[in-house]
Amino acid sequence: MIEILVLLLFPWAMAYAAASDLFTMTISNRISLALVAGFLVLAFANGMDWQTIGLHFAAAGIMLAVAFVFFAMGWIGGGDAKLAAAVALWLGWNQAFSYAVTSSILGGLLTLAILVLRSDYADRLVPEWSWVQRLRRRDAGVPYGIALAYTGLAMYPDTPWMQGLLTTLS
Repeated sequence: MIEILVLLLFPWAMAYAAASDLFTMTISNRISLALVAGFLVLAFANGMDWQTIGLHFAAAGIMLAVAFVFFAMGWIGGGDAKLAAAVALWLGWNQAFSYAVTSSILGGLLTLAILVLRSDYADRLVPEWSWVQRLRRRDAGVPYGIALAYTGLAMYPDTPWMQGLLTTLS
């Protein structure tokens, strides 16, 4: 059962967050809460020591503080800030900085792609689907959760969670 949770919860949450942000420009608090709860279940089930748990929460706390500064500046949404912190909780202290840098770079590239989508040059090239047209609105934000989720998924195989699962399976 624990192996199934390791294998499915984090990737499911990342996929759901990215899709939700793309189609609705919102990331439900339930996703971040499920990630925190799942982390705690797995941490205790795998016998993670209190110091390591504390370091994971420290990474999440620092990520949340930085992300809320970005939220206050209007650069990202509140759901993005909470998702970034929840991902940092799962990745831990050792991967949090790499996560922040990589997701920032991908978020910048995503922003550039959205700007191209919103340009007059793209008028005839994009479908008339409602969610695409919403993305094209110049007053709309950028679904930054896509970059956050993609980066989390890309880094997840290198986490102790997946490494432990791979060791168990081999």
